Amino acid sequence: MFLILTLALLPLGLIALIASLQAIRTADLEKEALLRVAVTQSARKLTADLASDRTALMLTANALANGDADTGMCRRLSVFLTSHDREGARFYIYDRAGGRLCGSPQPEPAGLTGETRFARPPFELLPQSGFLVSRAQSGNGRIVALAYYSRGYLESIANPATALQNRQLSLRQGEKTLVVSRPSRHPGGHSTSLSARLDPPDILLTMTLRDPPVTLARMLSLFLPLVMWFAAAAIGWLVVNRLLIKPLVVLRRTVAAYHPGEVLEPMRRIRTPAQEIVALGETFREISEDVATHEAEMAEGLETQRKLTREVHHRVKNNLQIIASLISLHARSAHDPEAVEAYASIQRRVDALSVVHRNHYAELEENRGVGVRSLISELSASLRGTAPAEARRFGIQIDSDNLHISQDVAVPIAFLLTELVELAMICDPRAGMRISAHLDSEQADRAILHVSSPALRGSETMSAQVDERYGRVLTGLSRQLRSPLAHDPEAGDYAIAFAVLP
Repeated sequence: MFLILTLALLPLGLIALIASLQAIRTADLEKEALLRVAVTQSARKLTADLASDRTALMLTANALANGDADTGMCRRLSVFLTSHDREGARFYIYDRAGGRLCGSPQPEPAGLTGETRFARPPFELLPQSGFLVSRAQSGNGRIVALAYYSRGYLESIANPATALQNRQLSLRQGEKTLVVSRPSRHPGGHSTSLSARLDPPDILLTMTLRDPPVTLARMLSLFLPLVMWFAAAAIGWLVVNRLLIKPLVVLRRTVAAYHPGEVLEPMRRIRTPAQEIVALGETFREISEDVATHEAEMAEGLETQRKLTREVHHRVKNNLQIIASLISLHARSAHDPEAVEAYASIQRRVDALSVVHRNHYAELEENRGVGVRSLISELSASLRGTAPAEARRFGIQIDSDNLHISQDVAVPIAFLLTELVELAMICDPRAGMRISAHLDSEQADRAILHVSSPALRGSETMSAQVDERYGRVLTGLSRQLRSPLAHDPEAGDYAIAFAVLP
């Protein structure tokens, strides 16, 4: 998001940067134009002042050379030269013999000798002594008048009308350079120089304008558009992150941690002025309320269904017990042994079905199915209780894993055990039986039921019973279990595979 905001605001930052650079360039051009005006103005002022002073010097020299000068001429020349000078100008008038006719009371600056006073150009720079000398000879060449201009005088005359900071004035004549104003306080950095020619044309007035030093404030002003660009992206990202992204993250975590049946209250943890997010949170709350209401209704319906199923199984169990009791009553009133045995056989099968329903009813709370061990144990006790008198001591050993089966599997298993136990009791009432149920080592969802007894070994009696009655029943029950019933006549073992619940 920060990268997207940065790229989105990049054109604005570039526009602001270009505008800033253009403003800087415009300011530089304005500064250069102002410097050109200033140096031209200073050159004109200095030229005019030097020309008027040289005219006064020329008039004085000619008057002295022609003998027309009065005693007050030198005083008047001194007043004229020093009227606008803070430090005072110096002038000296000499003849060919080197005698001073008049001049300023200060000593003459070094730089000129008697021979060079007459043989030099009208203006000359003296960098060693820091003066500009103006020379005016009389018409007949006998008198020369010299005017010395100090740096302070030249600066006061050449100072431009516009205030320019960090400026420096200098005069150059050939190889000679005279710095008029004091050097800049900040000699380093970029500088701009422009020159204007004086009259005489061999002297140039140069004005140098130095840029102020680079400070932190100037750097910030230069890079202010970039700083504003980054600040705008950062502020935009902060606002989006605090007001949009974080509330959405909290909302996502709340929804991800939702469990059916709970009522979401995401707006308790979210503080945002975005009404869309608030509306989204309210929508999630309404949806969770509807889901919780439906969950409660489904749980109530499931509980009602469970109670009804328990009631159905309870009534089926009770009806089967009533049927078993009626069969027992009819068996007691029968006098024919074959009828008594028939009643007992029917009762055993009804008891087997009753045992299945009773175990299934007991397992409804956990919904794990019918326990194989408890089914076999209860069924064995019931079968021994209804066994004939000669088979009352018929022992049954049980070895079973902790297995659970559905009711559809438990019913044929119960009937299969009933048929095999009854067959064994008929073949050899004094023999015992071993019933085992263990998980199949090859298939985790199936188990093997083994019913072993010496009475189930191959014999004429057993073959007759199987052919006459029990064979068809055992085959039908194996079909219900969808597995073949294997019989080992020598070991007296019946084995069949059945499905178990995970």
